[in-house]
Amino acid sequence: MAKKQMKSNTSDGATTTKGPALKRGKKGGDATEKIVRMADQIVKFAKGGVDPYLEIPIRALSNVSFDPKRRIIEMGDAKQTRNFFSLGQAKKFMQSMLIAKFCNELALAGKTASIRQAYYSSKHTIAGTSEKTFNDQSESDPIIEDLEVALDSLREELHIYASNRGALVGPLVFVDSGDTIDASRLGSGGYSIPSIVEPEVIQFKKCDAKFVLHVEKDTVWRRFVEDKFAVKHKCILIHGGGQPPRGVRRLLNRFHQELKLPVYCLLDNDPWGYYIYSVVKQGSINLAYESKRMAVPDAKFLGVSSFDYERCGLTDDVKIALDKTDISRAKQIIKYPWFKDKKHWIKEVEKMLRNGFKMEVEAMISKHLTYLTEEYLPMKLKDKKQWLD
Repeated sequence: MAKKQMKSNTSDGATTTKGPALKRGKKGGDATEKIVRMADQIVKFAKGGVDPYLEIPIRALSNVSFDPKRRIIEMGDAKQTRNFFSLGQAKKFMQSMLIAKFCNELALAGKTASIRQAYYSSKHTIAGTSEKTFNDQSESDPIIEDLEVALDSLREELHIYASNRGALVGPLVFVDSGDTIDASRLGSGGYSIPSIVEPEVIQFKKCDAKFVLHVEKDTVWRRFVEDKFAVKHKCILIHGGGQPPRGVRRLLNRFHQELKLPVYCLLDNDPWGYYIYSVVKQGSINLAYESKRMAVPDAKFLGVSSFDYERCGLTDDVKIALDKTDISRAKQIIKYPWFKDKKHWIKEVEKMLRNGFKMEVEAMISKHLTYLTEEYLPMKLKDKKQWLD
């Protein structure tokens, strides 16, 4: 099953739409069993005269490490305790119990709810006081994250989901919650990727794709869709709307692991693009406990490269000057354990710093509208020497 989770994309949780249904297991399944075990332990503490507490793995850079053999970021063993009889921790302790109770009810009912709905369902005024259980969703979201790591379960396994982000098209037929979907026949909008994409919700039935192309932004993705790139090159074309959310990253992992498809990334030539590639490939600090189900260590970076300015004969019009934040971030990136020993990546980042400018993927369109899809990417696909690992 899953492991733990950390910072979630709270900005995408303001949805109140119906989420995908999960199969209802015996007494709610694994989620309920974990919640009940946690509750039983707290009751045991109370009956034994011990201050009830929760142990929560620390979600911070100080508690993650890079495993060079597995090539992923992993969470360490450091934990913090949250005690009931503590003025500074009592409220969060009780909030944790409220969210856990809500998740347990969802699991038993075989229902799902958005993180926004979790907030409203658990919010109320405490009897006899003017104190509310939650004043704002900014209080409930971190509690959901804490429960994920404490229970060794993703929020999706606790029946909590976020709004859809990202889309895909391509020669793939799959089943989503009982409905058969042909991703090659979805028009210009494609398939909207949900937060929950586990096998009990989405099952792959037929795939004729040769590879997966992950692009950073929906605007670039639409260029590829309009130019029929997925049809011409037999690939699954996917985007994550910037930093890819969990659903997108989990699908990339499943495409690679289950369908044995290579994953290629087309991202901006800037520190943010490099970071997104790092997240897709090695995992993120925020989700270090779940890297094995989200990271794709064999993913390849096809561009945009710092060397493409000369290689593609671009003009000064595409240059975007690096600012102090860009420079600082770039220097940070090449010190990452998963980058620092890779000469080609160091050369790539140092070239960007020498250039003094960054470039977006759309820079290629300055040549002509279809240069990106008809010349640039086909050239990159053929010349593997230009790929970055």
